[in-house]
Amino acid sequence: MNFKKIILLSLSCLFIYKAQGQTKHSKQTLYPTYKGLVMAGYQGWFRAEDDGTDSKRYAYGDEKRSSIDMWPDVSEYEVTYNTPFKLSSGQPAKFFSSHDKSTVDLHFKWMQQYGVDGVFMQRFFGNAKHKDKAALTILKNAFEAASKYERAIAVMYDLSGLSASGEDCSAIIEDWKYLVDELKVTNQAGKKTYLHHNGKPLVTIWGVGFPDRPYNTRNIGLEKLIDFLKNDPVYGNCSVMLGVPTSWRMLNADCINDPYLHELIKKSDIVLPWTVQRYSGLLHNDMDRLRDNTIDDIKWCKENNVDYVPCVYPGFSWHNLSKQEFPDDVKPVGSIPRQGGRFYWQQIATTLNAGASMLYVAMFDEVNEGTAIFKGSDNPPVSTTTSFINMDGKPSDHYLWLTGEAAKMLRNQKPLTLKMPERK
Repeated sequence: MNFKKIILLSLSCLFIYKAQGQTKHSKQTLYPTYKGLVMAGYQGWFRAEDDGTDSKRYAYGDEKRSSIDMWPDVSEYEVTYNTPFKLSSGQPAKFFSSHDKSTVDLHFKWMQQYGVDGVFMQRFFGNAKHKDKAALTILKNAFEAASKYERAIAVMYDLSGLSASGEDCSAIIEDWKYLVDELKVTNQAGKKTYLHHNGKPLVTIWGVGFPDRPYNTRNIGLEKLIDFLKNDPVYGNCSVMLGVPTSWRMLNADCINDPYLHELIKKSDIVLPWTVQRYSGLLHNDMDRLRDNTIDDIKWCKENNVDYVPCVYPGFSWHNLSKQEFPDDVKPVGSIPRQGGRFYWQQIATTLNAGASMLYVAMFDEVNEGTAIFKGSDNPPVSTTTSFINMDGKPSDHYLWLTGEAAKMLRNQKPLTLKMPERK
């Protein structure tokens, strides 16, 4: 074989290899960009005794130890489970399991009903590393429901669980290959709804730059992971979003003091600052601080050709678990109160007014820290040892409705109002 034929054969093989790689991700999607969307985080980690996962009160705990601060309104769930808790009526308080397909289906139905554009599915490092079967079942059900209800969906890798014992992000690389090959996450059956950005599937890496983590941001292979997601000929050609601390730009306060973080952000497509617990409606000038930070963050991003999405949340409570984790520093119930939705709406209006073109809501179903926007109960269990927040007398769907209103105002379908809207 002469040299010319060898070159032609090599180029032909390279073309075939790249062509095969391009078939991994569907080019079709109902959601070609994050801009103009309100997306929420979706934990999907709630289990119940007898739900088929061998869990023992994983989600709700009991009177001695509970890890949740907000009780869901379970009136619409097909399947619920008795718990050790009692309602004020004396009836047993029931909980759901994320492992039930009907639960996930209902959640995505709500998203469609109220105009929540979609969710990022939290994929924790431990689940990715060990291929947890229950987590994969929930992920599979979520992608089916997203297609059914035409909701945007994307994978968010959470580095929580990554240790300091020399581990790197290689497990995420292998897991992404698995999700693409086996679960077809970027090529769903039926309606294609995987969220794209800049014309490419969007993958998030959350937990970059936080000083309280056991791992060192510099030596866990983040550049290799980002390069793989963006440039691998088979599984790459993706956009990347990084979840970072609130003070990522200044490299102080809740952020590591290392300019290497800026290098990583400049390699990504979107930066998502984590603001849960960083702002409160109880502090007089906190919305001014949020406004100024948002404006300055957007300015930095424009100068460095990176898109920006602010994080907003309805409130925060970490009372029950803090009793176990930090008995000398127990957090009050509702330490950052919802104020009937006013705190949530203040953040939404402030960030949109400051120029945000997309929003991330923390979270859709996070009842552990009391940040969930899905239907919550204004009649939670009563207990002498465990306490839960309520809905301040608002309807259980109040925060779903507010999120849908935010989406309309983000897309200029309705004029932005600084005052929290009210249903007519």
